[in-house]
Amino acid sequence: MVRLAVSVEGLTEERFVELVLYDHLLGLGIHVTPISIGGNVSIPRICHNIEKLIHGFDFVTTFYDFYGFKNKDQGETKHGLEAKIRNALPERLRGKFFPYIQMYEFEGLLFSCPAIMSTILQDEEVEAWAGGVLRQFGGNPEDINDSPQTAPSKRLERQTSYRKTTHGPDITKQIGLDKIRSTCSGFNDWLSKIECLNDNNGNR
Repeated sequence: MVRLAVSVEGLTEERFVELVLYDHLLGLGIHVTPISIGGNVSIPRICHNIEKLIHGFDFVTTFYDFYGFKNKDQGETKHGLEAKIRNALPERLRGKFFPYIQMYEFEGLLFSCPAIMSTILQDEEVEAWAGGVLRQFGGNPEDINDSPQTAPSKRLERQTSYRKTTHGPDITKQIGLDKIRSTCSGFNDWLSKIECLNDNNGNR
């Protein structure tokens, strides 16, 4: 059994790992443990957290939002930020670590299925609204952008009764991994990498 720690931003992401990823990965011989960093995500805090975790697990990864990441450079990209996180760790620890940044935030995943979002939020108007948002971004939830007005969570808070820690994980659980993966390529690539951790004795 491969032991994997996922350093997450907060309670919402912690519940998401427990509700949506845990059983799936356990079936592949990967025991996943989400560990919250408690918000205020920055590279120094991440490195401090990862260095404490890495000796107790076979591998460590992250699940942080791009939106709200502290002290990003102007024009920063997902892959550039992931590289900075990895390179900030001591070289001797990097073989067990692969960072992941979710574009633009966890709530983007909820737009994978507007119908289920509408059902969980108990508001039939949400389906048409969320579908319209999704069409604006070519059907890609990970392109829904990250300003204080247009980030996925901000849209949901303005338009619906969305409560982050309860609704978010419940909606993703009902949507299911197959649908999320088919619409969110960045998330799919990350999960595919995790699924391979138990291949060839855990060698990536």
